[in-house]
Amino acid sequence: MTANIDQNATPEDHYLASLENGSLQMTPVCACGKQLNQDYFCETCQRKCSCNLIICTDTATLEIVKRYIRNAPQFSGFKARLADSAY
Repeated sequence: MTANIDQNATPEDHYLASLENGSLQMTPVCACGKQLNQDYFCETCQRKCSCNLIICTDTATLEIVKRYIRNAPQFSGFKARLADSAY
């Protein structure tokens, strides 16, 4: 999936988050738009990616992610925002 996240922002590595059957699903994506495997290495860019941003597909997902960021230590280093219409 290749999509521009925000016309005015510099693309960055991120997770694309959505709710599937009530569960939070987070897919790592390189700044170039390529979906990453579990090793977070981008074959296109030839680099290991670092995802600190969570881009949520809808407001319900964003609210859950914000709650995790506030309450779960493993999410404390993340930022979250709503995806634009490209997703």
